[in-house]
Amino acid sequence: MMGLTAYRRCLGMLVILLMGSLIGPGHAQTMDPPVPSALDGPEMDAPLDPDQPLTEFPDFGVEWPDLDQVAEPVLDDVEDTGVPVQAAEDETGDQDGQSADEQLADQLSLNEYQPTDALAETAYGISFEGLPAAIGETFDTRFEILSVLEQYRGDDANFAQIRRRAQSDADLVERLLRIEGYYDAVVQTRFEADGAERVDVVIKVQPGPQYKLDAIALPGLETAVAPDPEKFRESFGLQSGDIVNSDRIMEAIGRIDVSMAENGYPFAKTGEPELEIDHAERLGDLEVQVTPGGRYNFGSIGLAPTKLFDADHVQMIARFNPGDIYQASDLEDLRRALIATGLVSTVAIDPVPADDPEAVDIAVKLTPAPLRTVAGELGYDTGEGVRAEVSWEHRNLFPPEGLIRVTGVLATQEQSGSIVYRRNNFRRRDNILNGRMALSLVDSAAYDAETLSVAANIERQSNLLYQKRWNWSGGFELIASRETDVTGDIGATDPETYFIASLPGLVSYDASDNLLDPTRGFRLSARVAPEASLQGGSFFYVRTQVDGSAYFLVSDKIVLAGRTRIGTIAGAGTNSIAPSRRLYSGGGGSVRGYSYQTVGPLDANDDPVGGRSLVEFSLEARVRTGLFDGNLGIVPFLDAGNVYSSSTPDFSGIQYGAGLGIRYYSDFGPIRIDVGTPINRRSGDPRVAVYVSLGQAF
Repeated sequence: MMGLTAYRRCLGMLVILLMGSLIGPGHAQTMDPPVPSALDGPEMDAPLDPDQPLTEFPDFGVEWPDLDQVAEPVLDDVEDTGVPVQAAEDETGDQDGQSADEQLADQLSLNEYQPTDALAETAYGISFEGLPAAIGETFDTRFEILSVLEQYRGDDANFAQIRRRAQSDADLVERLLRIEGYYDAVVQTRFEADGAERVDVVIKVQPGPQYKLDAIALPGLETAVAPDPEKFRESFGLQSGDIVNSDRIMEAIGRIDVSMAENGYPFAKTGEPELEIDHAERLGDLEVQVTPGGRYNFGSIGLAPTKLFDADHVQMIARFNPGDIYQASDLEDLRRALIATGLVSTVAIDPVPADDPEAVDIAVKLTPAPLRTVAGELGYDTGEGVRAEVSWEHRNLFPPEGLIRVTGVLATQEQSGSIVYRRNNFRRRDNILNGRMALSLVDSAAYDAETLSVAANIERQSNLLYQKRWNWSGGFELIASRETDVTGDIGATDPETYFIASLPGLVSYDASDNLLDPTRGFRLSARVAPEASLQGGSFFYVRTQVDGSAYFLVSDKIVLAGRTRIGTIAGAGTNSIAPSRRLYSGGGGSVRGYSYQTVGPLDANDDPVGGRSLVEFSLEARVRTGLFDGNLGIVPFLDAGNVYSSSTPDFSGIQYGAGLGIRYYSDFGPIRIDVGTPINRRSGDPRVAVYVSLGQAF
């Protein structure tokens, strides 16, 4: 506030400066021409008479102040304390009987934090006062992203820097409040001591009332084909009386865009919303220009030249046919399906005018992805030992989508080679034709086998882009295998050659929320394989296995998961079934804590012999920690199961395994490390077993 003394001092300085400009050295800078006077010429050397009266001083046009009148406070010069000055209730400025001087004195008496050293480095916190209860998480998120105080919160700053940041954030808060309809909001800041070396920045908000929508106009909407205008207006959703909320307005525009694009209007457009605010009535008039364009059906698909496949194959993949009403979601589905082939890296799909005035053609342009891949895999567990795998594949060696993969395995218990043929989208979308030929040598604790197999099937399975509810497969398998099994005393073995024909089938239902890392839902699957075996006689039997798992989200960091499995072989005795075709339990995907296939009956060498039925149960808690940006988890687990020589399980002699796992949640799925131990350990069982793999255990 400028007081009387200051007023006089400023006025005196003004007079001195003006006089200096008239009679001092600065007068030579004037733009006016010189005026002749009696002082020109020789008389310039005449001495000055000190008794001569001064020339009349020019009028400045400013009245001299009445020094007896009390000056009013100049509020604009008061330093901002962060406390709002209430609006005057009358022309005199009185509020509740207080004069303006009294109000000003009250404000200046507030004890706002002032640093002892304004240039000292100071840490600070941030808090709000007066935010409306209706303010949601969107406001908080935007403030954290855009706030200057938040951006530099971890850095010390001097008090002047903190004040500048606080003022910038006050302006930001006003803008964020206007988004939610608070157009009369007043935002101020103040500072409070919070410890010896810390200050709390308080952002005080007086939100005022939320403005409401009055008139809502969608000009151009009436040009759509009836009854679409009314349908689109309903999808817009906003009504007179709704809060003027910028987010909701943009959501409404998005809804009308989607509604038009899903009902035959590929070229529909909406303009920028125009909002006219009436501050007196606290209302807003909204206008959005709508240009529906014509209503069209799908025409034909055109494909830019490519060696991957032709336009007919793209049409077979698409979920729409020529003549169907245009829907933008069908184009997005086609784009994802083309990406899922693994043959393309980018896809551009656009509607273009067609020869038919009621149709639009679909122009597709693809960028091929690399078609060849060399991959390697290395794993280890205490039951199976080390396993190394290398593969080469060409994903379009036989167009369209004809894949060839060659794989070699070198492991402690297995050496094998295989060649796979796979054709995606075979004859219809999502059908996959598989063919496989493999030669393997297996040396496990349960059996030794030299096997040649040929198999083929058709399947419909989930992938990382499309997690399907229903999955199925059906096909055949032909096997020739020479296998060694224990038949009596220690070391007594009898090799057998088996010729097996099988018709395996699978059906599953997946109601979980994620393919690799489910957090809720359940899964059910059933496998049935009628088989005929020939070795010194003919034997027929049916292998059946049912699996189920469920997932329960306890909190945002804890998931409970459970699994059960029941398997049976009916129609033949254990000794008539090839050792490789019997049922086994134990290992990383079964009962953890035990070696691979070692749960169940053992022979005289404590080696597993397999059986004709099995049961398994698993329960685990998947707990996310705050380590590594929340990507590290721990998983305590309990597994149980057993294998029986009978064709139906009797649930006796259950073996239990327990342990702790670690999960690292990468972008492509969780990496699993499990360490388990047998609870009712038998002679020969390991004390600790370790398993490493990609994906959850189930």
